[in-house]
Amino acid sequence: MLTDPIADMITRIRNAVSAGHRHVEVPASNMAKEITRVLLEEGYIGNFEFIEEGNQGVVRITLKYIKDESPIHEIKRISKPSRRIYVGKKEIPLVKRGYGISILSTSKGITSDAEARAEGVGGELLLQVW
Repeated sequence: MLTDPIADMITRIRNAVSAGHRHVEVPASNMAKEITRVLLEEGYIGNFEFIEEGNQGVVRITLKYIKDESPIHEIKRISKPSRRIYVGKKEIPLVKRGYGISILSTSKGITSDAEARAEGVGGELLLQVW
């Protein structure tokens, strides 16, 4: 049993990017689907699809490469099950001076930092990507 499926997901993505893989599969959950949706909207991955497999299914993520380089240079878990990090709408941090993104779990769902600022909501700071 995984204690932190989000950390497992980003570790799989990080490992696949460093190995130069085109696809990576992560166990499906609503949280995983929403995080991959935000990564797709922000241009960090090429595409994703949900595949029914067994009880849970998997999310197959197609990684994106531009001239053999991934837009994902680093993907880092911020809020952990052992230490939750919450930010208000005015405390949402800029990642790499705006070149990266934060992904937050807000009352309006899983969103990017820019979307959360636009909607005027804060929430749990899940991860940062640059």
